[in-house]
Amino acid sequence: MTRRAWRPHLAAVLGYVLVAVAFSWPLLPHITTHLTGDPGGDTGVYVWNQWVFQHEAWVERRNPLTTEQIFSMTGRPVDLTQHNYTLFANLLAFPLMRTLGTVATFNVVYLATVVLTAWMTFVLARRVTGGATLEAWLAGAAFAWAPVLVARSTGHYSLVAAAPLAAFIWSLHRVERSESLRDSILAGVSVAWAASCDAYYAVYCVLIAGIYLSSRLLRLQWRPGPSKAPGRWMLDLSILLVGGLVLGLVAGRGGRFEIFGVPVSVRGLWAPMFLLTVLVVARLLIYLHPQVVSYGLPRPRALGLTVAAGLAGMVVLSPTLYGAAQRVIDGSWVSPPTYWRSSPRGVDLLALVAPNPSHPFVRWLAGDAQAAAPTEFVEFTAALGLVTLAVVAFAVWRAGLRARGWFWTLGIFAALSLGPFIHVAGVNTYVPGPWALLRYVPVVNLTRMPGRFAVVAALCACVLFALALKAIGERWPHRRRQVLATVAVLLAIELLPTPRPLYSAAIPSVYDTIRADTRPVRILELPFGIRDGVSSEGNFSARYQFYQTRHEKKLIGGYLSRVSARRFREIRESPTLTGLLALSERRTLPDAEVERLLGRAPGFIERARLAWVVIHPSQTPPALEAFAVRAFDLERVAADGDAVLYRTRRFAAPER
Repeated sequence: MTRRAWRPHLAAVLGYVLVAVAFSWPLLPHITTHLTGDPGGDTGVYVWNQWVFQHEAWVERRNPLTTEQIFSMTGRPVDLTQHNYTLFANLLAFPLMRTLGTVATFNVVYLATVVLTAWMTFVLARRVTGGATLEAWLAGAAFAWAPVLVARSTGHYSLVAAAPLAAFIWSLHRVERSESLRDSILAGVSVAWAASCDAYYAVYCVLIAGIYLSSRLLRLQWRPGPSKAPGRWMLDLSILLVGGLVLGLVAGRGGRFEIFGVPVSVRGLWAPMFLLTVLVVARLLIYLHPQVVSYGLPRPRALGLTVAAGLAGMVVLSPTLYGAAQRVIDGSWVSPPTYWRSSPRGVDLLALVAPNPSHPFVRWLAGDAQAAAPTEFVEFTAALGLVTLAVVAFAVWRAGLRARGWFWTLGIFAALSLGPFIHVAGVNTYVPGPWALLRYVPVVNLTRMPGRFAVVAALCACVLFALALKAIGERWPHRRRQVLATVAVLLAIELLPTPRPLYSAAIPSVYDTIRADTRPVRILELPFGIRDGVSSEGNFSARYQFYQTRHEKKLIGGYLSRVSARRFREIRESPTLTGLLALSERRTLPDAEVERLLGRAPGFIERARLAWVVIHPSQTPPALEAFAVRAFDLERVAADGDAVLYRTRRFAAPER
């Protein structure tokens, strides 16, 4: 590209940097001391990701895809392949951390990923609109600071790095037009980039590619009208009967009854609503009479380019793929089961068209959703943007906007984000969505949390937003500047999340005492536990790993996105750790078991090289605290807030 061709991109990036500073305010003046999410939750683990990556690569000189800093008594390194490790962010942080420090580096990388997401969306929208620079810039801002992404910046930082989604779609456009090997490699590298941000995004790229390819090879033709299909009357009768059953269940008339002498027991709406939905969809298909028109099979060159893209992505991801293959071979690969009723729900249907919950006026009017329920806020915020949707709707109505592929993709991902059963205004309708079936498809079922599909829906909505602005500008060219200025002001007002709630990144001073101990010892945090994204034993807090970025000593417990059943078993093989797990869950141990564990404690201290114990009184049951003090012969050293530091007399540091 020539220097002149780069000017719009440079101007766009500078504009996004200014927006990033303004929309994260007051983060900049607190960049070394505060975070946009609570370090006691997922935020602390994302900070730990960046720290442990540089610690393994720089300090330990080991493969940074494994670590011995957590679960350190299981006898083998922890593989981080299935952990949401944010490799791309870790690489960005690597050259900065030793200069800026852990917290400042994390915040700088966060702001950089937001700007990168905005710029990559700008590049995509500019290509789709044929060079409409201002419209594309607004689309980039609308996506990077969409409510669905701002909410993720309070805990799910891997999802904030959504730039590779736009990069992948951009590369698909290039491949279709150029059919060049270089562009195919770009597409494969984009998928690898997506996987290094969040594994969900790699799966989303595969789904996008499937939709894109299907739209080029197949087309649906609808011929609605009365049908004379045989058995249609039976379908109508079945709908009436099942619908009556559903109404009876809603009225509380469920129970046992007989149909033609066959006993039937129906007490819940799950199966009847699923059956009713299937019958209604079948009836609609009979009426609409869709026909699939094929444009033929992909050409051999297209297949070759697809293989090239796949190989390029695999080469970039080869370290991660090697680790995954090792886990499959040794049986430690974690594949949580998918349940019909109790699998994670999706976002509420109304959440897609809700006002921005991060806006200060909305927080004042409806309450601070982030403060009231931070876990639900970060996972189930899905607002696509009222200004974005209004502009797109107006362009369809008055400016003749037609973008069938983008509308289909938006609809598909929005429908998937609703989860297995559709909720409306907080009420489970028991109506199954497309995710009810798609979640059983291999590879796709790795994306357990369906609400995150809303990120792709938001990207599609913002590209449509750029196309809509272009269509309006072409329809009324003499008013283009006024329209863009008005929309820009309305967009800024709607998306404004400032002042951002910030969380202190202060670490209790007791950990400085531990850091000063130069011996290769371990630290035990109480309550103790093992935790991952789907299961937990004991009571482990992600905050412990955030504190580890200060004291840098090995932890006995740990938290990862996925922990194998073998790792759980290895922890439970230690009677002492099993006892700590039970006491951390507020269970009572028999007196004989307590005495047996007390006898084992000296040996455990030696094996673990246990020098320090930190007890958090607000979370620690009295029985656990009393047992630990007695078993490990603890001597109180200091306290700071909810962290009380003890040292084990048996493994105490020598006097200086």
